[in-house]
Amino acid sequence: MSSQELHRVEVLARVKNRNLKLKDAAALLRLSHRQVKRLWKRYRRGGAKALQHGNAGRPSNRAKPVKFRRAVLARVRKKYSGGIGERFGPTLAAEHLAKDDGLQIDAETLRRWMLADGLWSRERKRKPHFERRQARAHFGGALVQIGFC
Repeated sequence: MSSQELHRVEVLARVKNRNLKLKDAAALLRLSHRQVKRLWKRYRRGGAKALQHGNAGRPSNRAKPVKFRRAVLARVRKKYSGGIGERFGPTLAAEHLAKDDGLQIDAETLRRWMLADGLWSRERKRKPHFERRQARAHFGGALVQIGFC
């Protein structure tokens, strides 16, 4: 349940205990009186579960099929994975999958899949750190300023 849905359950539980009126519940929830009456009716019939969104727990309608996901990850594992310096990133892998293998997938979707499957991490090749050396001592190194007034 989302935090908003939990808040609605708390407020409607107070209405059920007669600690709060529907009009005051509407003000707390920032909804109209009519909408709170509809929510109250659903709450009386089904309890807290009835206030939960109907699609909660279901897979997204936009989700790619599991079979397609497995095929893409298998291809990435076979052709485009390797050590940190050798492997393809998700953007380049998505381009090669589309061009070479005919598998159209968005780079961000591939990034999430690769992170979840452990095929890619956000580690980058870092340049070696160079420490500055001490300046060599030389004659006249200190500048003396003399002011004339």
